[in-house]
Amino acid sequence: MECLLGIAFRDFVLIASDMTNAHSIMVMKDDEDKLHKISDKLVMAISGESGDTTQFAEYIAKNIQLYKMRNGYELSPNAAANFTRRNLADYLRSRTPYFVNLLLAGYNDETGPELYFVDYLASMVKVPYAAHGYGGFFSLSIMDRHHKSDMSQEEAYELMKKCVREIHKRLVVNLPNFKVQLINKDGIQDLPPITAKNLSIEEASVPLPEVRVI
Repeated sequence: MECLLGIAFRDFVLIASDMTNAHSIMVMKDDEDKLHKISDKLVMAISGESGDTTQFAEYIAKNIQLYKMRNGYELSPNAAANFTRRNLADYLRSRTPYFVNLLLAGYNDETGPELYFVDYLASMVKVPYAAHGYGGFFSLSIMDRHHKSDMSQEEAYELMKKCVREIHKRLVVNLPNFKVQLINKDGIQDLPPITAKNLSIEEASVPLPEVRVI
């Protein structure tokens, strides 16, 4: 019932996750942070079992930081994604598998922005846009229709809002708040959260078309 969204462009990557923490039929909180900073230019969006998500994200982040301390440089997004996939695959074949789905968004100084889709079965693929959860049923078609690699940051944010607006409209599960981050050559930036309240205010502020009396 969770939702992760990611879109890669020519100069940056945009990643978003819902902020709902639910247990059974109860919503425990609506300000959960599911975006984890892995390195200076790498973010992991993670969903799945509550304990698994926190533990696995921290495990990957600390190991990548340890690699940086030992070698003096950070892993590239591609190397970090492969390291994450390998660990997920190893645990999948153990008695304590992690049931988590991931999106890894990062910026490589040589090759540019990168977005990786990883699921709980340790499948990994580099993609221009991706989604996890039921929200993907409604947002992937919007990304496919409107995604252009040369979009500006403002246009990309509007595209993400289109996806969230459709999830609010079509999905029976209530996911009111989405946290959004942008990753580019300058690092990680927090963008304004996309919330049901903000979207409703925007829609209310749009003037109605004039009615012409003939």
